[in-house]
Amino acid sequence: MMTRFILLCIALLAALPARAGVDIQTLTTPGGISAWLVEDHSIPFTALELRFRGGAALDDPAKKGATNLMVGLLEEGSGDLDARGFARATEALAASFRYDLSDDVVSVSARFLTENRDQAVALLRDSLVAPRFDPDAVERVRGQVISGLLSDQKDPRDIASRAFETLIFGDHPYGAPMSGTMDSVQALTRADLIAAHAGALARDRLYVSAVGDITADELSALLDGLLGDLPATGAPLPGPAKLNFPGGVQVVPFDTPQSVALFGQRGIDREDPDFFAAYVLDLILGGGSFESRLMQEVREKRGLTYGVYTYLADKDQAQMWMGSVASGNDRIAEAVAVIREEWQKLLDDGVTEEELANAKTYLTGAYALRFDGNATIANIIVSMQMEDLPTDYINTRNDQVNAVTLDDVARVSKRLLDPAHLTFVVVGQPVGLATAGN
Repeated sequence: MMTRFILLCIALLAALPARAGVDIQTLTTPGGISAWLVEDHSIPFTALELRFRGGAALDDPAKKGATNLMVGLLEEGSGDLDARGFARATEALAASFRYDLSDDVVSVSARFLTENRDQAVALLRDSLVAPRFDPDAVERVRGQVISGLLSDQKDPRDIASRAFETLIFGDHPYGAPMSGTMDSVQALTRADLIAAHAGALARDRLYVSAVGDITADELSALLDGLLGDLPATGAPLPGPAKLNFPGGVQVVPFDTPQSVALFGQRGIDREDPDFFAAYVLDLILGGGSFESRLMQEVREKRGLTYGVYTYLADKDQAQMWMGSVASGNDRIAEAVAVIREEWQKLLDDGVTEEELANAKTYLTGAYALRFDGNATIANIIVSMQMEDLPTDYINTRNDQVNAVTLDDVARVSKRLLDPAHLTFVVVGQPVGLATAGN
């Protein structure tokens, strides 16, 4: 049955055209749950996305990893079904459920056929409202988390992420590992998981989208039945992070032939009027295109890396302009130097008309390709809700990109680019690099 579901999804995705004209309905259920809906009755399939704001940042400092372990247990038994029974029931219905966690969000994704909608939603409801947290399941998933933590201790990229977050965020929840530590995970009790569940899965931080073979009335009834018994309010959200970007380089010694570097500075809020100018600027600098300045200078001209990239990281409580590069221990110092030079050159000289035109063409042309199926559209529109974007954003987004002028980019370059506080964390045995001040 699961094979049937997977093959059907592949066929549906292949059959759907890329589209940027999406008709979004908004609704509020009798129980007070708000949702966005895109009806598509051409196929008997629905994608449902649930988001709960807060995520791992809700953890009590003494219980780090509780939300992560709790989310990992949602499909490990609920209601009358143990873990094996839940898996068998899901497969028998040709349904798919996925539970994910980030610093800011608990994400739940459901895919089901119209013919099995009621049974699939009932199964999903039990996993959200009545997870069992059976002792054997808790220990099994705890063991998986600990295994992951042990693996992270040997991965240069994970080590770099951990060191970077500690440096930048300090004692803010973002500065602690989302999965917890060996000691904190070992100490978590079933009561801690129940508390994490009540704190994270609450209606006051809920966002919902659905795309597919379902009407507004059907979705309204479905949501009240699915989510109405969750707690009305959850744990308090954390406040803004006080970012520490000291500039320079922090080296974390690690025995590996290739160094990994994460770098960043302060970024920009998604709601800032200059966001689109910053978005275009980031693409020109290093944002995902082979034509970016960093790819050209670091990879193409000097062969220092297979890839280097930047991106605007807009977390709920922190905005950053981030990037990453990896290179041999004997070449990472040159890669870092080139990135610094390009950061400064962009501040000093700005961008060209050709770079701006190419960036806008890339961003607008690629946008429609994102809308390649019900599940993808459901993900996009629930993210729009969380970012407080209007329902017509999909139809106006490219206009906002095209409206960015050379003057806009020049102004935002001067406002945002901060080479003096561009901070690198390098993990490896880099030749010619040392922690600033050493």
